[in-house]
Amino acid sequence: MTTPVSAPVQNRTMITLSIMLATVIQALDGTIANVALPHMQGSLSASQDQITWVLTSFIVASAIATPLTGWLCDRFGQKRVFLASVAGFTLASVLCGLSMSLAQIVAARLLQGVFGAALVPLSQAVLLEINPREKHGSAMAVWGMGVMIGPILGPTLGGWLTDSYSWRWVFLINVPVGALAFYGIWRYIRTDLPRRGMRFDMFGFATLSLAIGALQMLLDRGEQNDWFASTETWIEAVVLAVSLAYFVAHTAFTRPEQSFFDYRLLKNSNYVTGLLFIFIVGMVLFATRALTPSLLQGLLGYPAMTAGLVTAPSGLGTMLAMMVVGRLTGKVDTRLLLGTGFLITAFSLWQMSGFSLEMTPSLVVWSGVVQGIGLGLVFVPLSAATFATLPGAMRAQGTAIYSLMRNIGSSIGIAIVQTLLVRNTQIAHASLATHIDPANPVLNNSVNADVLNLAAPEGWAALNGEVTRQAAMIAYVDDFWLMMICTALVLPLLILIRPPRKEAASAAPGHAAME
Repeated sequence: MTTPVSAPVQNRTMITLSIMLATVIQALDGTIANVALPHMQGSLSASQDQITWVLTSFIVASAIATPLTGWLCDRFGQKRVFLASVAGFTLASVLCGLSMSLAQIVAARLLQGVFGAALVPLSQAVLLEINPREKHGSAMAVWGMGVMIGPILGPTLGGWLTDSYSWRWVFLINVPVGALAFYGIWRYIRTDLPRRGMRFDMFGFATLSLAIGALQMLLDRGEQNDWFASTETWIEAVVLAVSLAYFVAHTAFTRPEQSFFDYRLLKNSNYVTGLLFIFIVGMVLFATRALTPSLLQGLLGYPAMTAGLVTAPSGLGTMLAMMVVGRLTGKVDTRLLLGTGFLITAFSLWQMSGFSLEMTPSLVVWSGVVQGIGLGLVFVPLSAATFATLPGAMRAQGTAIYSLMRNIGSSIGIAIVQTLLVRNTQIAHASLATHIDPANPVLNNSVNADVLNLAAPEGWAALNGEVTRQAAMIAYVDDFWLMMICTALVLPLLILIRPPRKEAASAAPGHAAME
C-alpha cells in the first residue's frame, strides 16, 4: 500500500470551500422550498394535496439514490461522481425555477433528489481523506456547519426570496453557488481513491430502493392518509416489509464484494453505534425544526420572516459549539463530549416544554441557542468517532449509509411528532371542553362579553377556537417532552463507543492524495 500524501494547505482550503458550497445548496433545498409552497400552489394551479409532491418527490428520490454513492465512486471515480452530482443538481434547480406546471416541477425535483443525494456523503468522505487524522475533528466541524445550515436558514432564506422576488428564486439561487462549487472541484481535486472493483448488485439495489421509497412515502403521506385507515398506507407497508426481507436475505447470502451493501460495515461497533446516534439526532433536530415554525406562526401569529429570525439564533449556537469542539475532538474523551451534548440538548427540550401562549420571543431564542450548542457538541465528535476505525476504502459507502440514517431518522421523527400533535390536540380539546361551563363568570365578564357571547353562534365559534388553541399548545408541549425523553434514553448507549487503538489508528488509511 502506498503511503498517503497530504494535500497542500492551499489545495485543502480550496477543496474544502468548494465541496462545502455543494453541501450547503443540497442541505438548503431540503427545507427552503417549504415556505414557498403556497405561492407555488397558486402559480401552478395545484391543490393542497398535489403541491406536497414538490417536497415528497425530492425526499424520496434523494433517499433512494443515497446508497448508490459507494458503488458509483468505485465505478466512475469520486471526482467524476462529485462533478456530475453538482452539475446535475444545478441544472435540475434551473428546471425547477422554470417549471410551468406541477408535473414539470415534480420531475425536476426528482432529478434534484437523484443528483443531490451524493453531495453530503461525498463531502464528508473527501474531508476525511484530505485531512490528517488529528484534524478530523476540525474537518467534521466544518462539514457539520454546512449540513446544519440548511434546516436552520432554509425557511428564513426561502421566505425572504419568495416575498422579495418570486418562489422561482428559491431554486435559481443555486445556480451561481453550484457553478462555483463545480469549478472548485474540477480545478483542485486531482486524484481519486483506489477502486475496489465492486460489482453492481441490481437485485440488492432494487429491493433496497423499493424498501426506502415505500418507507418515505408511508412517512410523508401517512398523516394525510390517516395512516392505516388508508389502503395506500397498507400497500406501502407491505412493499416495505417484503422488499426489506428480500434485501436482508439476499445480502446475508451474497459475498461482500458482490453485494450492493457491504455488510462488513456492521462489524465495526463504532460505526454501528454512530448510525444509531445519528438516527436519534436526525429525529430530534428535524422534528424540532418542523414544530417550532408552525407553533410560532399558527398559535402565536408570528409572520414567517419573524419566525425565521427568532429560530435562526439556534444556528449560531451550533456553529459556536462546532468551532470549539472541533479543537477538542481527539484531546477529550469522545464519550464525555457526546454525553455533555446530549444532556444540553435534553435541557433545551425541557425548556421548550415550558412554552406557552403568553411566552416572549426571548424564551424561543435562548432555548434554541442552548439546543444548537448541544447538537453542535454531538454532531462533530459523533462524526469523527463513527469513522475513526473504518477503513478508508469503505468510507464512500459508509458516509452514504450515515447520511441515509440521518434522513430516515428525520422523516420518522417528523412523522411521529406531527401525528402526535394532531391526536393530542384532539384529546386535549375534548378534555378541556368538558370543563366549559356557560355560567362561568370568566365567560361573562365585561372584557369577554362581546367576543365570547354564548348567546350568538359567533361566540361559541370564538370559544371553540380558543379551546383548540390551548389544546394545540398542550400537544406541542407533549411533543417536546417526548423528544427530551428520547434524547435522555440514548445516554447509556455511550458505553458502546470505543476510542480507536493507537496502532489501529496509525494503520488505517489517512487521506487521499489530491494534489
